[in-house]
Amino acid sequence: MPTRALVFDFDGTLADTESAVLRSWRELFREHGVELPMEAWYAVIGTQHTTPAMFALLAEHVPDVDPEALRPRTRARVFELLETLGPREGVRSYLDAAKDLGLALAVASSSSGAWVRPHLDRLGLAGYFDAVLTGDRHRAKPDPDLYLAALDALGTRAEETIAFEDTPHGVTAAKAAGLTCVAVPNAITERLDFGQADVVLPSFTAKPLEALLTRRAAPPAGPGTAAGL
Repeated sequence: MPTRALVFDFDGTLADTESAVLRSWRELFREHGVELPMEAWYAVIGTQHTTPAMFALLAEHVPDVDPEALRPRTRARVFELLETLGPREGVRSYLDAAKDLGLALAVASSSSGAWVRPHLDRLGLAGYFDAVLTGDRHRAKPDPDLYLAALDALGTRAEETIAFEDTPHGVTAAKAAGLTCVAVPNAITERLDFGQADVVLPSFTAKPLEALLTRRAAPPAGPGTAAGL
């Protein structure tokens, strides 16, 4: 089945915002004499629960912590760290190739529109996308709602659409919606289990989009071939 559309996660996939967010939380925990356990971070990465989960965890160690007092400073620190951040290497080449091929493009992110849209503008990526679906209007991943909404917005079917994700929660959401899913882990998520993904790429530069689509369009090569691509 020919591919008609691509849907990209935002945080960690189009841009490695997760590194900045994780660094800000680690700094906050250390200010309070606590180390942030990575297993706690991995449990919520790619969902909508990161901030409340981190504040709840900090409160377990520092009972008198006031999340509302810390929230503005934590957010400001993240934006400071993101000031010089660009798209992940190879992302713009994928988007340019997709446009050249006439593919529809969407973003499906568990983050809010108030977070995603300004970053897309700042990164110079907003103009590529026909639709931007966010977690303030749809149920967050691993629920498939964001991907179902993306299919509806683009007017494509799941079997015609490829999702790009950087976390297992995101892969779960894409597969639950029936999409083929390509995992492109970042430095934070590369150690996680991406067994549900149809293909795992170490980076967007590892395989050109055209090669990925050619592989998907080819007849099945028999046992041992990754499903969907």
